[in-house]
Amino acid sequence: MCNRCQGLQMPQGWCLGWTRPPITLRSLSPGPWWVEAPGEAAAVRALSARLLGLAADPARDPDPSVYLALRLGTDHDLRGEERYLARLQDAFQRRYGRSLQAAGRPHAAPHGHPQRDAAATQHSTSAEVEWPETGRLALYLLGLRATCPPPEPGPQRSLVTWLKYYLEEDWAGSRRHGHPLTSYYQYSLGVLALCVHRKRVREEVIRRLLVAEHHGRFGHASGSAVDTEAVAALAFACLQRERLVGARLAAELGAATRAARRRMVEAQGQDGFFGNIYSTPWAMQVFIATDTCRTQPAYGRAMAALLGNLDAFSTAATMAQALPVLHGRSYLDIASMRCQEELDTLSPISPEPLTETPGNMTVRLVVECPEPSCPQHRLYDQLVPVSAGASLLDVLRAATAQEPHDFTFDTQDTPQGPFLSSVLGLEARQQKRNYWQLLTAPSTSLQMGIADYRPRDGETLILRLSEW
Repeated sequence: MCNRCQGLQMPQGWCLGWTRPPITLRSLSPGPWWVEAPGEAAAVRALSARLLGLAADPARDPDPSVYLALRLGTDHDLRGEERYLARLQDAFQRRYGRSLQAAGRPHAAPHGHPQRDAAATQHSTSAEVEWPETGRLALYLLGLRATCPPPEPGPQRSLVTWLKYYLEEDWAGSRRHGHPLTSYYQYSLGVLALCVHRKRVREEVIRRLLVAEHHGRFGHASGSAVDTEAVAALAFACLQRERLVGARLAAELGAATRAARRRMVEAQGQDGFFGNIYSTPWAMQVFIATDTCRTQPAYGRAMAALLGNLDAFSTAATMAQALPVLHGRSYLDIASMRCQEELDTLSPISPEPLTETPGNMTVRLVVECPEPSCPQHRLYDQLVPVSAGASLLDVLRAATAQEPHDFTFDTQDTPQGPFLSSVLGLEARQQKRNYWQLLTAPSTSLQMGIADYRPRDGETLILRLSEW
């Protein structure tokens, strides 16, 4: 792996993701590779402490990716992690603790049932699982595997069965469209989670991802999807490493992983990021998982870019995305976790209240909808006065209060914060594979949510209904 240092006397023993190993990982490679400066080490540790502080807030819904980031760290607050796990278990076991039969669904055989189609979803009598939650359940299963000692396997069996059911439902419910019902990102997470739990996956399930990779289907209307390609590559690498497939399929998976890695190197920007700053940690996990960080200068440039822009990771979700690679680890390391003398030395840093910025500012708010859905194309274009330091969410609220009160919007609460679901009565729906893209003029995508982004005075913000 790329997280091992030997014979180096750094302050506090710091090197990239390693002091004395709190987790024993397979295939650790000897010798130094890339060493953090003391200031960078302190910054990464502070980021972990801030995430721990956010996790301690009972008002926030538990997020399995946050738990994974805490478990893959170097330093821990073991009691804090236990409390967070208890909250996760309460949320997930209530929902998925029952068998499929008890929930009124056809029982999924150990290797799935490929003949099921959309009718299984249409005739469901329970609203709670009408739509697959493939990705969220997959992250929770990864979190359980990262627990030391692992919980009893009994309750996990029903979760694994649910995930296999979702993978089949995810695909069969949208078979005629040629893509999963949720997304290739969630579908890949599902395959990865089963692999980390060393559960065999039907070859057809794997080949769906291989075909998508071969035909470049991971992109979307607004550009490439580095994070999706990276998660699929992690799933491929895991299946190959855990020897859960035959030799021929393993060779294909290896070739697909190398091709994905090569495209990431070719697509790296001058700023060092793969895609953008938030997709970069996913791409870096692929280099870590395939033991290629030391042979790829692109990885070192990406790490330097991340370390130089830690302030961009200000929410629990974005911190959880970045921290595993800042500690030199990938989700594949979960499969070989053996906890020994974990450092119980991390103390939470409570989030600081936002300081008010005096004065006012004006932001231009534009709403666009492409033809043929909207012949008018530009549906809204107004100047919106707000307080200095206001968030995009504050701008939207201010717009609704303006005369003639013709601006409306709705949000959905998610573990990552409010998600913009409807603007001017136009809903973004997963079933239609569209979403409200957030941009700053002329066409730069915002890499933060509506509650986190704080526009500048005079900035033009665009809400664009886009396909993915």
